[in-house]
Amino acid sequence: MAKRARDTRVVWSSDEGDLRKARPAGVTRARELERAGGRVQVRRETSGRRGKAVTTVAGVPLDDDGLRDLAGRLKKRCGVGGSVKDGVIELQGDHRDAVLEVLKADGYDAVLAGG
Repeated sequence: MAKRARDTRVVWSSDEGDLRKARPAGVTRARELERAGGRVQVRRETSGRRGKAVTTVAGVPLDDDGLRDLAGRLKKRCGVGGSVKDGVIELQGDHRDAVLEVLKADGYDAVLAGG
């Protein structure tokens, strides 16, 4: 009986379901990067943004803190605002060339993706 009192681990969440089956975040992120082929993809997107362009950077092999640091450097370089959401860096405006230049200087295999 005493053992149950100490075990306070949550096994079910209304948001995520059965937490016993959940994979660690690092494993999921590593698999996403493997599917991307190890390349950092730089895109210009307008979909769902009322026609305004946004530059997105996906597939960067960094943890969340590293992504925030890289996003900060990119925002300063381009002189714009932006954010990091679900492992994707979003910058306001079309800055693909400047972002590609910074990423290649840092040693990433960066490519322009999309049309």
